[in-house]
Formats: sequence, structure tokens, C-alpha cells
Amino acid sequence: MKSYQYIIDYFENAPTIIQLVWVTIFIFFVAVLILTIQLKFLRSRLRKNEKTVAEYRKEYESDLITYLYAGNEEEEISAEQQIIIDKLRSCTSDDFKRRIIVSTLLRLRNDISGEMAEAIQKLYFQTRLISYALPRLKSKKWYIVAKGIKELKQFQVKEVHDEIVIHVNHHKREVRNESHLYLVSLFNFEGLKFLDDLQTSLSEWDQIQLLEVLQKFDDQEIPDINPWLKSENDSVVAFALKLAKIYNQFEVKDALIGLLSHHQKKIRVDAIHVLSHLHVVEAKDILKNNFDQLSEDEQIEFFKLLENLCETSDEPFLLAHTTHQNFEIKLSALKIIKTLAVEKFKSLKYFSTDADYVKIYEFLEYK
Repeated sequence: MKSYQYIIDYFENAPTIIQLVWVTIFIFFVAVLILTIQLKFLRSRLRKNEKTVAEYRKEYESDLITYLYAGNEEEEISAEQQIIIDKLRSCTSDDFKRRIIVSTLLRLRNDISGEMAEAIQKLYFQTRLISYALPRLKSKKWYIVAKGIKELKQFQVKEVHDEIVIHVNHHKREVRNESHLYLVSLFNFEGLKFLDDLQTSLSEWDQIQLLEVLQKFDDQEIPDINPWLKSENDSVVAFALKLAKIYNQFEVKDALIGLLSHHQKKIRVDAIHVLSHLHVVEAKDILKNNFDQLSEDEQIEFFKLLENLCETSDEPFLLAHTTHQNFEIKLSALKIIKTLAVEKFKSLKYFSTDADYVKIYEFLEYK
């Protein structure tokens, strides 16, 4: 007791700064103690939840496997399957159990294919899980909408197409992305019709994701991409250019040539690249005649086009640009001349004393 009184007296007689230090230390000690107790409680709770999830998952996996193998040709749904449907349906009212059922269904669906995968999709409807996913599309919380669209995409629910389309211009990128992936994943090239009304921007990552999905489908009839090449949405134009190149859409060459005067430089450069890939000869003279009005990036891309489409008649133009200020253009011009006329190339050895010119010539001479 005396020791406590001594501590109290010491504290009361100590300078104010010392009192503040001790109070701070005490507060931090109590805070650390409380946080440690909370951490132990959370860990214990997480372990318990993990154990519960594992138990339910094991139970539901067993039920699903039984469901898949309990069918027969005589009945659309066997008695044994109906028991499992009723059991799972009763569990879906519990949010915790419903999440486990959905994740278990998805995991199993990803591991199988053919008729069994269709059976899992059918079970999704039979257990009325869709009735919980649909209301999410009208939620005021964007992340709930995104989760709802993703789930419907994973279970390939095509019946909600019209409900998904209204989200293609959603203010949240995550929701837009999920709606775009839903449309393309389930409706392939037909799903790209959302580009007609797209008012928001498609990022490079969004475009890559869409192209990755599209390339999973074989023997698909590619729609007319002319309207997208003429879109007022620059990101739609950029995506259409990628489609034109990947799927060799030579029939849109007129629209591609029209993009050579687009207001955005990157699109003009990409258009030249696609025209080169498609070997559109008509683009060469247009670009050559307007070469001085092109940006440096466009000029570099044009010379890459010339490497594919060069002719003997292009020799004077190439010769005039062997001393261009841009290193890449000089290199390309000399390389093309060597391809067209080796003797002419040899005569150009002392054409210029520019250091870059000499290095390029010597490099090409022994290549």
C-alpha cells in the first residue's frame, strides 16, 4: 500500500512534463493491451469461421457431386436430386451459407465441362440463387452491382441481357468493365454492340480484356466495324483499330484511310500501322504527298509502312530523306534503298558526312 502511495506522491510532485510522459506511456500501454486482446479475438473468430466454411463447403461439394450423378434418363429431375435442390434452396436464405454455395458451385463448374457444367448452371436456377443476384443490379452501391453482374456472367445467365446493358455507361469503371465482359463473354462479337452507345472511355486494360475474351471464340462472324472506326468516342476508334488488325479487316480500308486526318495523333499513327499491316497501297501516296504535314511519330510509322509497300518509284523520295534529322527515318530510308537497289545504296557511301548517317551506312553495309 505504501508503495502505491509513494508512486502517487512521486507523480503529484513530478514536473508537468514528466507527468505528461507517464500519462502518455500509460495510454499507449492500455491501447496496446486492448489491441492485443482484439487481435487474439479476431484470430480466434477467423479460425472458427474458416473451420465452419470448410465444413459447409465439404458438405455442399458432396451434395453437388451426388446431384450430378443422381440423374436418370427417365426423369428430368430424379427424387434424389429434388431432395438436394430443396436442401440447398432452404440454405440460400442464409447469406453466409449462400455465399459458400455460390463459391462451391463456381469452383465445381470451372473444373468440369459439357453436360455436367450445364447441370450446374441449371441447378443455379433450380435453387433460386438467381433471385438473390438480380436485385443486386438495382443496388445503389456500385460494388454490389459489379458483384451481381460478375456472378451472372460466371453462371452464363443470358436472360438478363437488357438489365446489364443499362450499366455500360455506369459512372464507376468497375461496373462498366463487368458489364462489358458479361456482354462479350456471353454474346461474343454480338455483345460488342454496346460500343454503338458507349459514352465513357475504354482504357487500354479494358480493351485488352475484351480482346482476350473474343480470341477464345473460333469461327465467329465479325460484325461491320466501320461505324466504330467513325465513332466520336476516341477509345472506341482505338479498339476498332485493334479489331481491324487482329481480324485482318481489309474491307474497312476506306474508313482507315479516313482516320489519317483524325484529330488525335495516336489514332492517326495507329491507323498508319494497321494500313501497313493490311498492305493498303492507296495509303502510301496519300501519306507521301502530305509527308511534311505529318508529325514525327506519323513520319516514323509511315516509313515502317514503306518497308512493306516500297517500289522502285519511291527511290527519289527515300533518297531525299536519307539525311532526315530523325535517326529512325534515316535508318529506314537507307535500309529500304538497299532492299530496292543495292548498287544505288553503294553509291551513297559518301553522300553525307553526318555522324549518324555514317554509322547507319556502315552498319547496313555489313549487314
